[in-house]
Amino acid sequence: MMIRTLYVLYLWLFFTPAFLILTLITALTTMTGCLLGGERVFSYYPGMLWSRITCYLAFCPVKVQGRENIKAGQSYVFVSNHQGSFDIFLIYGFLGTPVKWVMKAGLQKIPFVGTACRAAGFIFVDRSTLQAAARSVSDAERALKKGASVAVFPEGSRTHTGKMSGFKKGAFHMATDLRLPVVPITLNGPYKVLPIDSFKMRPHRMEMVIHPPVTTEDIEPGHKGLQQLAGQTHLIISSALWEEFRT
Repeated sequence: MMIRTLYVLYLWLFFTPAFLILTLITALTTMTGCLLGGERVFSYYPGMLWSRITCYLAFCPVKVQGRENIKAGQSYVFVSNHQGSFDIFLIYGFLGTPVKWVMKAGLQKIPFVGTACRAAGFIFVDRSTLQAAARSVSDAERALKKGASVAVFPEGSRTHTGKMSGFKKGAFHMATDLRLPVVPITLNGPYKVLPIDSFKMRPHRMEMVIHPPVTTEDIEPGHKGLQQLAGQTHLIISSALWEEFRT
């Protein structure tokens, strides 16, 4: 009980002010660097440092497995389960390669952060209409054609239980259209740190497992092929979940 009380005091008196200041500095640095033509550097490194420092300040140790499965200079569609708010810090800070995020459209309304994400070339997904959703996929494919990699949470939103739900097909549509490999990523622990609809953050270990790429070269075009790829990726990610998160 005493440790929990001390941690709550730490969160309010140190972590929260430090995180807000760090977020503002990161957003301004990203905006300035990208607008001056340094998108390749400034769309990744400020956010990577921001993410790592946030995990350290929250006393959340991170373990990463499988970085050797990522080849430098190769574009990928990274696909991950979505356990909680710290998923972003875990992937952005510790994946070890630059990515463009595919994000909900509503996130661009966050002061400074939304502007920084736009400057960095991140893709905002608008699901208000089928046409808007199709434009979002096209934007992501343009980024991939320029040699970038993208990171997607195909569940669409954070889990309420820590367990995975079904996958939407957008990420797999991008990968098969461009014949790019899909890299499944398993995240464990963010649900324990800060689950959806909760403000009760607590320190907890986190783990990221980067699985070998799944080729899309032999995937049949059309709905059946996308279902097959999504199902295969879902199985791979679930295979490395902690027991309590398995369905």
